[in-house]
Amino acid sequence: MAVAWDDVQRILKQTKTIAVVGLSDKPDRDSYQIASYLQQQGYRIIPVNPRVNEVLGEKAYPSLRDVPDPVDVVDIFRRSEDVPPIVEDAIAIGAKVVWMQAGIVNEAAAARARAAGLAVIMDA
Repeated sequence: MAVAWDDVQRILKQTKTIAVVGLSDKPDRDSYQIASYLQQQGYRIIPVNPRVNEVLGEKAYPSLRDVPDPVDVVDIFRRSEDVPPIVEDAIAIGAKVVWMQAGIVNEAAAARARAAGLAVIMDA
């Protein structure tokens, strides 16, 4: 089930905080470039990566469940097979949207997120 562009725009207008799972501290990586762009557009970015302490001036957390603040969107930059536990964490923290970036597709995880009431975007 694809999300229409109008729905994506509506989601982005309602979003304040985006947790970026797999956010790299390397400027040449897609995750860094997209997170940097989102930050420049006024979104609060929360890096989620157990291998870094800080990215783009923001404290990084080892997992979604370690993030102390509310998260609107969980933006995923991990392999497709790594998505299911991230979706479970997104559900547990009360996120509203799961966004699988850069060709990441996991239909079972997407179905689980939708069943829990989350919107799902996959950039396949």
